[in-house]
Amino acid sequence: MKLTEKKRENIIEAAIAEFREQGFLGANTTRIAKRAGVSSRTLYNHFESKEDLFHAITDIMIARNSAMAPVDYDPDRALDDQLIEALERYVAVITDEEAIGLNRMVISEFLRDLDRSRAFFAEAAAHDYPVTKLIADAMEAGALRKADAGYAAGQLLALVKNFFFWPDFLLGEKQNTDGIMKDCVAMFLSYYKTTE
Repeated sequence: MKLTEKKRENIIEAAIAEFREQGFLGANTTRIAKRAGVSSRTLYNHFESKEDLFHAITDIMIARNSAMAPVDYDPDRALDDQLIEALERYVAVITDEEAIGLNRMVISEFLRDLDRSRAFFAEAAAHDYPVTKLIADAMEAGALRKADAGYAAGQLLALVKNFFFWPDFLLGEKQNTDGIMKDCVAMFLSYYKTTE
């Protein structure tokens, strides 16, 4: 890693820590530079403003979710098993300790700034999650009834997040989730699966 890339990474890590502790309004670029071990001038060479730093952090969150490999539908495997596998991958990414920390920091700012929240969710909506492709492929193959794949994926992900993400995010603790993923998928399939 080049020195300039390392400095940029250090600045982002320092900004995340500063935003977590102080909130966006209370965060200070001078303190961020000091935490990162760089001059204020170096910070501003990489990021023009505190807003640019915050945007870089939200881009990291979107990139992490987008980096999940898409899941192709396999007509020779049970669809419920494929959905569970894709959802388990998704949950592993969104409940990673660093991801939870980033989400706490960013969402607290979104509660304060509706415009920033709208911009983030518009950008995030443009990226497909692995389960969306799987659902779209299953619809195309006739295993699921035709519908908007993104909408259907949103319904399933909302069910899953209720049990796997929100307790961790809000309470800082994992819940007993034995059998819950299977139940979420069964509910989804009861509505979308085509009759054979």
